[in-house]
Amino acid sequence: MAVKLTQDDTPANPNPRMVNPNIPIHVPPASTPSHYDQLLDTYLDTLTIEAGLAINTLAAYRRDLKKFQHFLEQAKIHDLVNVTPPTFMEFLEYLRKAQLSPTSVARCLAATRGFFRFLVETGELPGNGPQIPRAPKAWERLPKTLTEAEVMKLLNLPVGTSPEELRNIAMVELLYATGLRVSELITLELAKINLEVGYVLATGKRNKQRIVPIGDQARDCLVIYIRDARAALLRTQTSTILFVTRRGKPFTRQGFWKLLQVMGRRAGITKPLSPHMLRHSFATHLLEHGADLRAVQMMLGHADISTTQIYTHVEQARLKRIHTDLFPRKHRM
Repeated sequence: MAVKLTQDDTPANPNPRMVNPNIPIHVPPASTPSHYDQLLDTYLDTLTIEAGLAINTLAAYRRDLKKFQHFLEQAKIHDLVNVTPPTFMEFLEYLRKAQLSPTSVARCLAATRGFFRFLVETGELPGNGPQIPRAPKAWERLPKTLTEAEVMKLLNLPVGTSPEELRNIAMVELLYATGLRVSELITLELAKINLEVGYVLATGKRNKQRIVPIGDQARDCLVIYIRDARAALLRTQTSTILFVTRRGKPFTRQGFWKLLQVMGRRAGITKPLSPHMLRHSFATHLLEHGADLRAVQMMLGHADISTTQIYTHVEQARLKRIHTDLFPRKHRM
């Protein structure tokens, strides 16, 4: 599907492929929302639910992506399928010449890269989309995680006997035990779990499947939920989905995010809690306890090991501890 951009009253650029960096970066208000604006709203809603970004960060991403939209309009590119890698190099140069800080430039690139990845994954753009320059390493930050103590506070909340409470703790236990994406959790089918052996068959991005083991605690919670709660939630309805609402319907990402927020407050966790934070915590805690980075990559469903390398700070710290503890000449004679 072609993504059209809105027109504005920006003076015509004599060279439509080069944008004048001397023109101040100003995003004019649109009279009516464009398809681009609608996609932008949907993308930011997705970031809110899946990544738990702060309001100020989301506002900054919106400004960055509106800058990119305005840049394309000045460059006379009115369809996102016509955006190419050189377009992003021109955008990068445009931002630098506009004297934006390195941090602001890096954030613009990060926002634009994520937006285009979203457009490809939702079918708005064909193929893999254009290659976008990576952000400077100074902008790359460590993933936000919970400590093991905070996770235990969340998982050790008192659980009643209502079907909703049994379902809620089973969902959170499984999310932490497997590192699933929230979209994978809420679409997980009952037939895709094997409680006897102890694993789930997760379907990730681009319908790629992977087997992820689950621990005894998560397995016990699933057994109780399936035996004592799922039928009560479904009532007279049927569903292939493992986790259902009290109306017998599958969860939405927003619904699970709200559930997690409530549980976090009950547990006394003050950090902005999101499903993706539990996914990061799963990976971080595995590495802290000696897991191999490649194994973590497979369990997370990362196509490229470079994606998993955001956790290398954990691996480096662990190796340093091993060296300190085991190296025979760590002390001077």
